[in-house]
Amino acid sequence: MKAIIVESFGGPEVMVLKELPDPHPGPGQVVVSVKAAGVNPKDTHYRAGLYPLLHSPPFTPGIDGAGIIQATGAGVTRLTKGNRVFWTSSLTGSYAELALCDESRVHPLPEHISFAEGAGVGVPYSTAFRALFQRAKVSPGETILVHGASGGVGIAALQLARGYCYHLIGTAGAQQDLEMIKSEGADLAISHRDPGYMEAIIPLNGGKKVDVILEMNAHLNLGKDLPLLAKNGRVVVIGSLGMVAINPQYLKDSDAHILSVSLLIASPDELATLHAGLQIGLEKRIIQPRIYQQFALKDAAEAHHSLMQPGHWGKIVLIP
Repeated sequence: MKAIIVESFGGPEVMVLKELPDPHPGPGQVVVSVKAAGVNPKDTHYRAGLYPLLHSPPFTPGIDGAGIIQATGAGVTRLTKGNRVFWTSSLTGSYAELALCDESRVHPLPEHISFAEGAGVGVPYSTAFRALFQRAKVSPGETILVHGASGGVGIAALQLARGYCYHLIGTAGAQQDLEMIKSEGADLAISHRDPGYMEAIIPLNGGKKVDVILEMNAHLNLGKDLPLLAKNGRVVVIGSLGMVAINPQYLKDSDAHILSVSLLIASPDELATLHAGLQIGLEKRIIQPRIYQQFALKDAAEAHHSLMQPGHWGKIVLIP
């Protein structure tokens, strides 16, 4: 099979296309023919060497994707050859023609969802679901602020929260992005390019503070998020690229909490609940991934360059 290999830590150019042996499933495993592979910010972190203990060269990047079951190992009963599926984790990396996965991380893909769209489900929607329902434990009637609402996780959060009728505020950049997030369910869309936009959120929200904030760039925003929180408010840190200074008095004033989200440390029971929620969302068409760009597998470096640029919305995928 053909697969992308990270030969050394570095920029996108360290990824090269190579011929590798086909994987074979062990007990409880499946091999999937990859029809589309998701490109996620975490992939760029692994490639750059930010998590050397999790991945060391040479390795194939890629966490999620969508495709068709090609082979199953002993003990696999839930999936059979020919099933359309998406996955939330790959043992061998998704930037390849074939991927080896644990059966527990592979799930049926409804016919109305394309493979490219299916590759946009795993990481973004799992992250958004865990942030909203397992970490923040959102309650009906609460107001949710999604920073970076036009990105993959942001769109996922809007769709999932819209399905439960929460009051939604989203931030984005360009006017077309603001219009897009309103179409995805945001009751209020605010441009983060406007000077003082953070200070404008409460007035624009009728003078009310927010209950939950999903934060994609904590290194930029966390200190400014805390004054926006209502009593018992929660900030869930989804992304951060550095240090940040905060005033803890804002937490004391509102009995607020700073939480984080990680799929890597979710328990089996939490993952089972999460995946059941995503399956219902897909079947009821609450989940409708938006695809921003598609690249050929050989152009993985170009896909990473695009992902690191500001202003993109939705998911970038690779097509083997």
